[in-house]
Amino acid sequence: MIIAVDFDGTIVEHKYPEIGEERPFATDTLKLLARDHHQLILWTVREGELLEEAVNWCRERGVEFWAINRDYPEEEVENNNHFSRKLKVDLWIDDRNIGGLPDWGEIYQMITSGHPFSRYHGSHDPYVGDGAHHHHHRRKKKWYQIF
Repeated sequence: MIIAVDFDGTIVEHKYPEIGEERPFATDTLKLLARDHHQLILWTVREGELLEEAVNWCRERGVEFWAINRDYPEEEVENNNHFSRKLKVDLWIDDRNIGGLPDWGEIYQMITSGHPFSRYHGSHDPYVGDGAHHHHHRRKKKWYQIF
């Protein structure tokens, strides 16, 4: 999978423009994901010197990214007729997710299990997840049935 990862508030505590303390197990999890052959993209608001500081901070802890703030390492705006700031990735790991950022152990389990929501976000919706409740059928609502 191609996975975009935010830096501030996700890999480290949010102290921008400074670099906060590492969130527990963030770099260990990222190294496991890379070991599992996922392509990691650092996707951050940081630019210039602040970006270099973040990349070096990660590198010092053994985390290398496949690309930084782009879809692939060689991507340049001038050479890409389809350039978009929105990355083409399979997953985003970001502290601004709906529901917040799970801990990094849960993130790894979500990615490796193939069950990113139901099991780890406490969903009790029988229509989401691993199909354990496949015998339930949702009644189709009419347009006028608001609730």
